[in-house]
Amino acid sequence: MIYKNNIKSITIGSFDGIHIAHQALIGRVEAVVVIERNGGYLTPGYKRTLYTSKPCYFYHFNKIHTLSPEAFISKIEEDFPALEKIVVGYDFSFGKKRVGDSMLLSKLFCKEVEVVPEVMWQGVSVHSRTIKQYLCEGNIEMVSHLLGRNYCIDGNIIHGQGIGQKKLVPTLNLKVKNYQLPREGVYATKTLIGEEWFESVTFIGNRMTTDGSFAVETHVLEKKLPVLSYGSIFILFHAFIRSNRKFDTLNALKIQIKKDIIQTKKILV
Repeated sequence: MIYKNNIKSITIGSFDGIHIAHQALIGRVEAVVVIERNGGYLTPGYKRTLYTSKPCYFYHFNKIHTLSPEAFISKIEEDFPALEKIVVGYDFSFGKKRVGDSMLLSKLFCKEVEVVPEVMWQGVSVHSRTIKQYLCEGNIEMVSHLLGRNYCIDGNIIHGQGIGQKKLVPTLNLKVKNYQLPREGVYATKTLIGEEWFESVTFIGNRMTTDGSFAVETHVLEKKLPVLSYGSIFILFHAFIRSNRKFDTLNALKIQIKKDIIQTKKILV
């Protein structure tokens, strides 16, 4: 239920990522109506609100997917009684089985409907699915361009193997939920602990040299931190360094980590 408001203009969509095409819609309105689904997110749940100053109203897909286009627009008009304008993208669809489009929206909503044309970046059409594909490829540069910012995830600190602290480099191990993770490998990153950002090297993938388990772990550069066993931290991705691979010995892995650190420092200068 959405409480009484005087909002006159909204945009409607999933807005996963709040990327530059989404921003083209959001910049034209007072508020954002988010159609919320579960899983595989660039910005899960309320994390969308971190990237816009506009108020966000969430409709869960499972609660509205059976509504006809007519019923959906009736709900919108009921929830936003002062509404005068709806802004949508060129490929907008709504209603049961996605049978409604922007033309039908214009017929059902008797006030103003603005359709924003396709947003491109250097010939690439900007969509959440495209950004996810670039993440799977480890193409952090393209991800950053299409998002309009560096890709960011967060997670809760968990206990790791203990090998890093003793034989390699100390790391913070994370349990990450709901995010679309980048390709397995090593990345130049920045890590937010408390209110301070630290330069870091982050590994994502199966620990092929040790126990084979999947991990997301970050090593903070040139900063001795207290041992953290709980809490939440954010990781900001700046560049892909190398693919995940197996090393014959822990010493060989340690030598490679030192190289990763040197390369990360050059990137983050």
